[in-house]
Amino acid sequence: MQLSIKSTLSCLLFLVFFQTNGQSIASKSLLENIKYLSSDELKGRKTGSEGNSQARAFILEQFKSIGLETQYPDYQQKFDFENRRENKPYENSVNIVGFIAGSSSQKLIVITAHYDHVGVGRPNTEGDSIYNGADDNASGTAALIELAKYFKENRPEHSIMFAALDGEEMGLQGAKALVKDFPFPMEQIVLNINMDMISRNEKGELYASGTYYNPILKSILETAAAGSTPKLLFGHDEPNTGRDNWTKSSDHGAFFDVQVPHIYFGVEDHPDYHKPSDSFENIDQQFYINAVNLILKCTLALDAELPKE
Repeated sequence: MQLSIKSTLSCLLFLVFFQTNGQSIASKSLLENIKYLSSDELKGRKTGSEGNSQARAFILEQFKSIGLETQYPDYQQKFDFENRRENKPYENSVNIVGFIAGSSSQKLIVITAHYDHVGVGRPNTEGDSIYNGADDNASGTAALIELAKYFKENRPEHSIMFAALDGEEMGLQGAKALVKDFPFPMEQIVLNINMDMISRNEKGELYASGTYYNPILKSILETAAAGSTPKLLFGHDEPNTGRDNWTKSSDHGAFFDVQVPHIYFGVEDHPDYHKPSDSFENIDQQFYINAVNLILKCTLALDAELPKE
């Protein structure tokens, strides 16, 4: 499926509008929030832990202060699951879900980021045992909050759901629960945008994975990201490529399983992945700010171009 000339011109006009009006997220609060969410105080945010509850309370307060709507009691979708690796039940895990009604469509874009991480584990050579999860995935969670702020002030054409998900590190449990107990018909979702690990990359690259299955999305994103920093790349989504295939590597996998198109924004693994050294001090602050602004630009282009009926 190819974009029409009219659609392409519309996207180009949008980009001119975007560039001349300087839309961007608030860098100061973005950095403050990722710093708090990845602090030692939250002890790695493992599902079911006190640190996870503290992170949840913080996100909940942010959603309330922004003034998002919600379809769940006090923004909280609670769910239970069995962690087979630990042979342990987890009760009252919680997704935090906010909503903004679109100006011209009831079709939905669902933006997701998981706020849990792996908690406290084996100490490294420096004696640090807290797996702070700054990139994985305080980065996506802080970005989610800033995108919610932006769209609250700049109403989107599509309705947008913002979901901070729990239990990703235990098998995409929060995303599976959201899909299973979704408050609208699944047919209303035109796209899932998932953010997981977006705050650092030595090559200055950010991936938008998922376009293999929906090439029209690639056309929109290529136009939106032209000349941007970081460089937006595509891939990690072709079948039969083993661990290089990210199609089910994060929460977008639950949406893929029910045939909802997705774009997964993320970076390739770095040496601090799932280690105590994935800390705020080791993110690339300028890369992160630029990456979130690029994701905003891409989201605005997708909102303008995707079907509204």
